[in-house]
Amino acid sequence: MENIDATVITTSLPALARDFGQTAIALKVGLTAYIVSLGIFIPVSGWLADRFGSRRIFTLAIVVFSAGSLMCAASTSLALFIAARFVQGVGGALMVPVGRIVIFRTIPKSEFVRAVSYLTIPSLLGPVIGPPLGGFITTFFHWRWIFVINLPIACMGLFLVKRYMPDLREAEPRRLDIFGLALTAIGASLLMLGTSLFETPFISTAWAWIMTLMGALILATYVLYALHTPWPLLELRFLKIPTYRASVLGGSFFRIALGCIPFLLPLALQVGIGLNPFESGLVTCCSAFGSLVMKSLARRVLRRFGFRNVLVSNAVIVAVMITAYGMFTPSTPIWIMALIVLVGGVFPSLQFTSINSIAYADLDSTEVARATSLASTVQQISLGMGITIAGVVLQAVAGMAGHAGIRYTDFQPTFAFMALFSLGSIAFSFRLTREAGAALSAGSQKPVQSTP
Repeated sequence: MENIDATVITTSLPALARDFGQTAIALKVGLTAYIVSLGIFIPVSGWLADRFGSRRIFTLAIVVFSAGSLMCAASTSLALFIAARFVQGVGGALMVPVGRIVIFRTIPKSEFVRAVSYLTIPSLLGPVIGPPLGGFITTFFHWRWIFVINLPIACMGLFLVKRYMPDLREAEPRRLDIFGLALTAIGASLLMLGTSLFETPFISTAWAWIMTLMGALILATYVLYALHTPWPLLELRFLKIPTYRASVLGGSFFRIALGCIPFLLPLALQVGIGLNPFESGLVTCCSAFGSLVMKSLARRVLRRFGFRNVLVSNAVIVAVMITAYGMFTPSTPIWIMALIVLVGGVFPSLQFTSINSIAYADLDSTEVARATSLASTVQQISLGMGITIAGVVLQAVAGMAGHAGIRYTDFQPTFAFMALFSLGSIAFSFRLTREAGAALSAGSQKPVQSTP
């Protein structure tokens, strides 16, 4: 449900912009509002699951996400749409991390790679179904219906949660770090909103800079605070573990690069090249088919080449593929664009499986909830930064070119710039040993014990 919603909206951005009287780039605020909400509430998701039980919190997440979907469908202005997306983000913030906690507390560590592959198959169906579905609905009906489709999925989800999900919790959960929550919530909100509001009609550029710098300063304050408190909301000490550091910090660079794709690619295909939303959706969804192909091969590839080699070489390949997206022109045949996007989906799938798995390579079961909260927070902020950075770069490129509106030539340097972030992840992956994460792909270790 969450991944269909995230991808179904991307092909509808130009239509939403017309109805709200805004530019398509200004709609990045609506996408960022969702990420801001994730950044605020993901840090507390692990504590809530430990305190009230995983099944109860997961059920609440589905209900809140559904309510936000209805609010999106009823929105009549960009301001209302932003508020509705924020509500959706609350549900998403509780949904994914809690689901991961349940998975990694109930399976053997040697099965992590396979579990991550299975775990991401439903999320891959979102990019397969979402873009063409959103394009079809927007082209032949109305964009409001793309949010209503979440309701039957939510009903099925509630049924499955009640029947199958274990209700895991800690017997004596740690106290909630209220001060840390305030710092991370305010800091993440100001940083992400500030960067997304550059060159928008909502506030001046000066105020956008002030919000961004204040957010960065508050997050830096949290880092100092977390290093000197016994039970911080986000446990930064996990970053001392090489495999976890490569996953979280190195993975953040990679996610910034990939986070721009759902935003930039539909804009390039529609605003730059002139495809209609349905055609754009058909091209965009090809990447998900490439991802599905890799899921069945990921464990064998990691066993053969090792995590370090895969993370380093794959980051280079992904950077090349992102740059290739910027080479599309109005004269490029649609089948060639679809083929490039299809191949471009294979390698990010392997990278995400590797990054998500290796985070848990050297963790105990008692550390999973806290480690997941930190990893999920950084992941979502990184994806949001990918959208905001890409929007700022695209506007800057168009401004330097000196023409009104966005042209297809503006996307070439923008995609090339975003590809550099994928290369930036190599600095963290290269420091891993050749044996890092070997137990995840081929090891034989004792199961991670479930928490009572």
